Amino acid sequence: MTEHWRLTASEIAARVRAREVSAEEVARDALARIEAANPAINAVVQFMPEEALASARAVDAAIARGEDPGPLAGVPVTTKVNVDQKGFATTNGLRIQKDLIAPDDNPVVANLRRAGAVFIGRTNTPAFSLHWFTRNSLHGHTRNPRNPALTPGGSSGGAAAAVAAGIGAIGQGTDIGGSVRYPAYACGVHGLRPTIGRVPAWNPGGVERAIGAQLMAVSGPIARSIADIRLALGAMAAPDARDPWWVPAPLEGPAFPKRAALCVRPEGMATTPEVEAALRDAGRRLQDAGWTVAETPVPPLREPGRMQAMLWLAESRRGMKEALRREDDPDANFVFAQMERLCPEADFNAFQDALQARAGFCRQWNLFLERYPVAIMPVSAEPPFPDLLDLESPEAFDRVIEALLPQVGLPLMSLPGLTVTTDLSGPAPLGVQLVGGRYREDILLEAGAIIEAAGPAITVADPAGG
Repeated sequence: MTEHWRLTASEIAARVRAREVSAEEVARDALARIEAANPAINAVVQFMPEEALASARAVDAAIARGEDPGPLAGVPVTTKVNVDQKGFATTNGLRIQKDLIAPDDNPVVANLRRAGAVFIGRTNTPAFSLHWFTRNSLHGHTRNPRNPALTPGGSSGGAAAAVAAGIGAIGQGTDIGGSVRYPAYACGVHGLRPTIGRVPAWNPGGVERAIGAQLMAVSGPIARSIADIRLALGAMAAPDARDPWWVPAPLEGPAFPKRAALCVRPEGMATTPEVEAALRDAGRRLQDAGWTVAETPVPPLREPGRMQAMLWLAESRRGMKEALRREDDPDANFVFAQMERLCPEADFNAFQDALQARAGFCRQWNLFLERYPVAIMPVSAEPPFPDLLDLESPEAFDRVIEALLPQVGLPLMSLPGLTVTTDLSGPAPLGVQLVGGRYREDILLEAGAIIEAAGPAITVADPAGG
């Protein structure tokens, strides 16, 4: 019996389109995989078997009529519980939102649906999608399927854990400070943070996003192959007039010089030997493919990271404190308190100053990425952390946020970043982050495919009981 859940999205779509297997067979296999693997990891927290089978039958019917079912024909996909999916609760990991039923699809969900994706479940996030681990008082604790002692990452920890465990070939995640890139790293898969405006997004059941989120928050794909990241991005990036930030930029840009910058210790980060080895290995893989790789510092990340946190926290202080009080989630309360400790409250002038200074950092990075179209940097200065490390003490929280500087600093410039897993042989997954110019995800995907091809393929994790 074929285990369709082990296949990539590209393989599934090709087989469904060729009628080698029906979308309904694939969906039933995916639902069985949830039953087998999810109890050990709690990645999927809202189930939708009826919708999945109905969508799969619609794909099969379209193919039978000779119609194009879409590039993701029959591909099992999960969505994150902080994006609207019509008829399901947008909980964002909160008890106070357990009955917040979405009136319509978020554009990214609508685009995946139109592309022929089959939604099989909704994935977990920390309360308020607030930190880099995944536990909340409503849905519980998500575990890393490769090693339950390690964090699955966050806030898209459920999405990454599901993909790593073969629960769906593609996971939709969101990223404002590493929430796609870090879970992909922790779970040993790939994850793309697109440029702002590349993938349309908006929650019809919620309020308008504040300006920091409008400048920095994105939806992006998590998958087990770079080809699947490319396929998913193409589907997610379709136009939707409901998002005024969406940009009709081509998915493939002009030719570019094959030059990459290798930066092992951005702004003096204490990068561990294991992470340094992964970075140098990725650089060698590109060099072996004919790229020029130069070890060089990158433009600032520390001050952009401070401004990112200040912009986000200024908005959260204004609009989230009452919700924090009502939800009273211990993890969220602790994380928010640590963020407030690290980030003094900004007045109106400081808020305006940060928005003004942002242009200068964008300019520095734009000029740097013209010379080096790819920057190879750490995802984190350390391998994936022990689970819930950041909740142990203020000192532990400081260690985590310092190690994740490349995650927090990058979004201020609205740049794309790609996590590429390079090594699953040790106790913790290892990988690198590739950073590119605005709307040049194609460059990151080309470099990522080279790095991927020169290493072992990503295998599906088999969590206990799966």
